[in-house]
Amino acid sequence: QAQLVESGGGLVQTGGSLRLSCVASATLNTHFMGWFRQAPGKEREFLAAINWSGDEPYSVEGRFIISIDNAKNTVYLQMNRLEPQDTAIYYCAAGGTYYEGSYSPDSWGQGTQVTVSS
Repeated sequence: QAQLVESGGGLVQTGGSLRLSCVASATLNTHFMGWFRQAPGKEREFLAAINWSGDEPYSVEGRFIISIDNAKNTVYLQMNRLEPQDTAIYYCAAGGTYYEGSYSPDSWGQGTQVTVSS
């Protein structure tokens, strides 16, 4: 049974927006949740993280906004002004440790593909 399930990926044109969602199972440690991405031929890249109460969001990329709805066990990534270089598989993550922009999660989702056409 999957503990983190992402959705919301797809194909979008340059300049468009997408909102990714990730639902966490109730048994999962979610004191921190976040998003990473991996483009073809590149290493996995940290994008954003947030604490469970939602009052400490952090995003590496200003175009991407992370938020959380803990009543729904769901974390979101709103991605705006998308560019072709944003094309990647986007992964949800949970648990682990987070400190000042460095996140090492315990759990990973399966990933959702985002493709930005030029």
